[in-house]
Amino acid sequence: MTNSELQKRKTQVIARGQGNMYPVYVERAQNSEIWDVEGKRYIDFGTGIAVCNTGHSHPKVVAAVKAQLDKFSHTCVMVNPYEVAVELAEKLVAIAPGDSEKKAIFVSTGAEAVENCVKIARAHTGRRGVIAFNGGFHGRTNLTMALTGKITPYKNLFGPFPGDIFHAPFPIACHGITVAQSLKAIENLFKVDIAPTDVAAIIVEPIQGEGGFYQAPNEFLQALRQLCDKHGIVLIADEIQTGFARTGKMFNFEYANVEPDLITMAKGIAGGFPIAAVVGKANIMDAPLPGGLGGTYGGSPIACVAALAVLDIIEEENLIARSNQIGALFNEQLSQLQNKFPNLILDVRNKGAMIAIELICDGDVEQPNTELTQAIIANAAKYGIVLLACGFYGNVIRFLPALTISDDLVHEGLNVFTRLFTDVVADFAK
Repeated sequence: MTNSELQKRKTQVIARGQGNMYPVYVERAQNSEIWDVEGKRYIDFGTGIAVCNTGHSHPKVVAAVKAQLDKFSHTCVMVNPYEVAVELAEKLVAIAPGDSEKKAIFVSTGAEAVENCVKIARAHTGRRGVIAFNGGFHGRTNLTMALTGKITPYKNLFGPFPGDIFHAPFPIACHGITVAQSLKAIENLFKVDIAPTDVAAIIVEPIQGEGGFYQAPNEFLQALRQLCDKHGIVLIADEIQTGFARTGKMFNFEYANVEPDLITMAKGIAGGFPIAAVVGKANIMDAPLPGGLGGTYGGSPIACVAALAVLDIIEEENLIARSNQIGALFNEQLSQLQNKFPNLILDVRNKGAMIAIELICDGDVEQPNTELTQAIIANAAKYGIVLLACGFYGNVIRFLPALTISDDLVHEGLNVFTRLFTDVVADFAK
């Protein structure tokens, strides 16, 4: 069976809304490499959107899952619980930022984690409003679409959305949006749209994922903590894409020395097995009544043992330090590319192994180069590399390599990317 034959079958039976970026069908994957059904090899700089931080099919994850399958695959943690769920919760509350006593719940997806944060915050405060940020991404359910600060493709055609959701600008230095302006916009919301005594929560990504890999300055996160403390608002850290050693810390909020009230965890938590969690201050987490939180598949025993293996791998293979090493390698080589194309590459940015370049037209920050970005992504498979785009205007290329990738494979992949970038730019110049 070829890629094109499978793509034809796929378009006949899977709705177009669940599209695929590449018509490349995976036969097998190992660490940072993928092989398709035609035997072609790809260097994976996407890792399933920051999910396989420990690489594809890490032997320790595979062994843990196989062993659990020999015992049982599902009983529902809300009916007949099991030790691996308790053990995972113990470890997650231990590694979460801050010294407060914490508790956890398990769900299946990042969007569920976000929704449950809002439920918990509303139960705790008795308030209705939630403030999010322009360019933020929090999921594809109705409530999380409302929180998401970008229309296309996430919200287009899908309204109406829940009320009592408000947005403020996210501070982005290279686009002239300061921390002071963002904070002033929140204060303006308090004057114009909703009183702070009606706000249950503020949710923020410490690095915007789909929004373009823009990093929230430490002083901004610290100011949000102070603002929430002043008004009794729950501060929610959306660490779905930034968590589990991705950014050179276990969680990105650690850089700002800020303890959130609630934290969403998903993606890199279990090496590709579907599980997500909310971890937060115990008094807040216990606000909902028994039965108010949960789900049939949340805390799957298969996913729990995979997550426990991932935590062991992060520690044993020192992946937090490795994340910073990988980021430095990418930053060095991508900065060299920027020096060759200063009018096309506005910025090279990374926090650990969460890396991006932003493309513009003719050196003008106000002209996002979406067309070039999409051409590079569209041609990546031909060059044997997996890349992802993001950004408010779709003009950012993001790199999310496995934290277990070798230096040699980093250099090989970046050399491939340099050729790809140069060739596509040359085609545009013709």
